[in-house]
Amino acid sequence: MTSVDPLAEARFSPLHQAHVDAGASFTDFAGWQMPVRYSSDLAEHHAVRNTAGIFDLSHMAEIRVTGPDAGVYLDYTFAGLLSGIALMQAKYSLLLTEGGGIIDDVVVYRLGDAEYLVVANAGNRFAALEAMQARAARFDVTVADESDDIALIAVQGPEARDILNATAGFAAGGDMIALRYYRAMNGDFSGTALFIARTGYTGEDGFELYIPVAQAPALWDAIVTAGENRGLVPAGLASRDTLRLEAGMPLYGHELTRSTYPAQAGLGRVVNLAKDTDFVGRTASEEGPSATAPVLVGLIAQGKRAGRAGYEVYATPDAADAAGEITSGALSPTLGYPIAMAYVTPALARLGTEVYVDVRGTRIPATVASLPFYSRKK
Repeated sequence: MTSVDPLAEARFSPLHQAHVDAGASFTDFAGWQMPVRYSSDLAEHHAVRNTAGIFDLSHMAEIRVTGPDAGVYLDYTFAGLLSGIALMQAKYSLLLTEGGGIIDDVVVYRLGDAEYLVVANAGNRFAALEAMQARAARFDVTVADESDDIALIAVQGPEARDILNATAGFAAGGDMIALRYYRAMNGDFSGTALFIARTGYTGEDGFELYIPVAQAPALWDAIVTAGENRGLVPAGLASRDTLRLEAGMPLYGHELTRSTYPAQAGLGRVVNLAKDTDFVGRTASEEGPSATAPVLVGLIAQGKRAGRAGYEVYATPDAADAAGEITSGALSPTLGYPIAMAYVTPALARLGTEVYVDVRGTRIPATVASLPFYSRKK
């Protein structure tokens, strides 16, 4: 489950008025009122795959780690070897419990010799911050929550770079063509420093832009203007979810939880057991889940009836007991058939295995498939 301050009132993005003006429909997401769609889920999804979409991710949490021990602290706090990443490189990692479960999945950027930026999920902001601050006690580091000061705008899709280069006031601090995936650079927007990362959560090429909240509306408007004749559309949470599902990317609270071992979710590679230092959750990770623990698989079905989160998976059409459960599912807008991620018993996890998804009382055949379902053309 996600961790949200139960006393907090609904929060609004610094870009909220821009979403209202664009006709967005809103939903509660981790305590924030965020746009779920502007026009249609399908139109926004296809725009990202074919041209570009612009997303407001200002609800995400940004936690800065500085100090002489920053690298070794992060190696202890997270499951990966973060002290070894290069300057302006990003790395996906996991914040584990002592028992090996997942508190959050994060992206960590190295900004300097002793400075890192940890980007956590909105719903886990306080849980991640609490764990990070508790683990900092034995290190010479400062852990500072800067979430309220930073807005995050993502431009994703084949036209993303050209749109940004055409944005009035936007200037990258280097060659955006040469910038590799999961690398970052500094930039400028009308005299305000911004941080540009070639990262995303859609399966497409794109960029994520970190900027002080006061300047975020002007940057958003400038990008929208630059993209008017290039197919750019504002995109909401609904399309972001189908995009990340097609790309096989896990979502906290669905594929990842405190009771999930990384190995069950296919993320065993993220846990660096080869590093010669201890980290929180190491012993449990070395032991791993039981041999009968459910594992995450992809599912593909025929027709148009898609399994959704919580739908049960069975080994046979008439099996009495469920053998798994869907965590995310949808009719794929790009592929045209139902796809899902599900946890199933290991006996059903082999590629090509036929299973049955209970879709509102009807058991629909599905086939275990590899992830991701969709990969962009390079």
